[in-house]
Amino acid sequence: MRLNRHQWSWHEGNCSELLVDGARYFPAMLGAIGSARRELLLEFYYVRSGALMDRLIEALVAASEREVRVCLLIDGFGGRELASADRQRLIRAGVQLAVYNPIRLRNVSLNLARDHRKLLLVDGEEVFTGGTGLTDEFYSGATHQPPWHELMLRLRGPVVGDWRTLFARQWWWVTGEQLAAAKMPPPCGHQRMKIATTAGPLHQGIKVSFRRQINRAEQRVWMVTAYFLPSWSVRRALRRAARRGVDVRLLLPGPYTDHPWLYHAARRYYHQLLLAGVRIFEYQPRFVHAKVSLCDDWVSLGSCNMDHWNLRWNLEANQEVQDADLAAKVVQTFVADQADSQEITLAGWQQRPRGHRIFSFVVGYVSALLLRLF
Repeated sequence: MRLNRHQWSWHEGNCSELLVDGARYFPAMLGAIGSARRELLLEFYYVRSGALMDRLIEALVAASEREVRVCLLIDGFGGRELASADRQRLIRAGVQLAVYNPIRLRNVSLNLARDHRKLLLVDGEEVFTGGTGLTDEFYSGATHQPPWHELMLRLRGPVVGDWRTLFARQWWWVTGEQLAAAKMPPPCGHQRMKIATTAGPLHQGIKVSFRRQINRAEQRVWMVTAYFLPSWSVRRALRRAARRGVDVRLLLPGPYTDHPWLYHAARRYYHQLLLAGVRIFEYQPRFVHAKVSLCDDWVSLGSCNMDHWNLRWNLEANQEVQDADLAAKVVQTFVADQADSQEITLAGWQQRPRGHRIFSFVVGYVSALLLRLF
């Protein structure tokens, strides 16, 4: 996909709501779907049949039956576990279902590119975006396991027009259908916002923006990410910020993760970061799947993890917000999560058993080799 090399502009007059965990954002999303009058546009990577998807399908079918246009775009790999029966139920109800980059057996390299974005647009007036999937892992009432810890933003204001433009470009790329031009919604608040996107190695808007904000930060650089395999330039920026006295903190997954090898691979970078004064916290109660960065009063929240794979292959989209009020809410959430985390200190890290050090080195080396190959 090469149509997303767009220099998105800053917009004034937006408003947002930070929604923590599926117990809060899924009811809000289902409520918004239920009140839609004209159009529902959904773009999600991780989609799987289950209790949550049953509720979502019911809401989308009901919307279609009341003549709301419903477009659902899923990724060919991330949505492979959406059952055929569920797909047919959606299609029979009039939902337009499209699949980005279906899995191909003949050309394996093409399978690496994925649409990792997560967004719900309602009537061109409201957007939900963040890191959630449409699966039971995020839904507190659907499984016996603790739900994954996730953050979403609910947005209104002029920036919603850019989100619809972004969706329309992807929809055209996949289906060949041109959606009607987006209209810019009226102002609703005081927040300053801009979309940041990533679309392959030649369009690294999210990483470039984050690195710029790290270099400008005067007070804090706090980051939460589910997968921590950052580029050398980002690691250097984090170390430099810590050395000049900025409060640099990383909140990363602890023992609960869906990719244990990535958890161990991320630890390869701990020593140099700890030496520079970066504080590292591993979240303990459940899998932290959120993707949010905070540099002073600048917030970036969306689909993009800080790892080579996301930045090299995936289509990603984050919402950037310059606002002290939202930053304060992110700080509050981060501090609460920090209390449920184990801090990795330099002294403790240096005293690890020899076997642990060897294991971390081997896993880190192998992961780095694989990332270079792909």
